[in-house]
Amino acid sequence: KVVVINSWIKYCTSCASQMKALNKLKDEFDNVEYFSFEVTNREVADFLKVQYQTTLLIFKDNKEVHRSIGVTQRNAIYQAIKSSI
Repeated sequence: KVVVINSWIKYCTSCASQMKALNKLKDEFDNVEYFSFEVTNREVADFLKVQYQTTLLIFKDNKEVHRSIGVTQRNAIYQAIKSSI
């Protein structure tokens, strides 16, 4: 199973762009689970070792296979998810 997680925070324009791209991709990958969390949730952020908003994590079989910060382009996110499947 592939899981995509992204971090966000209010009033962050790059976060909004990343969320918009992820929402468009949800229909293209039916075997992927999507989650997001507010980066101020320190318990989750610390568990995932995330320090910044707009961090994108992809896990496959409970192992992290991708991590990026600030990537908002749909094509780049698409390629990251596709290469993780």
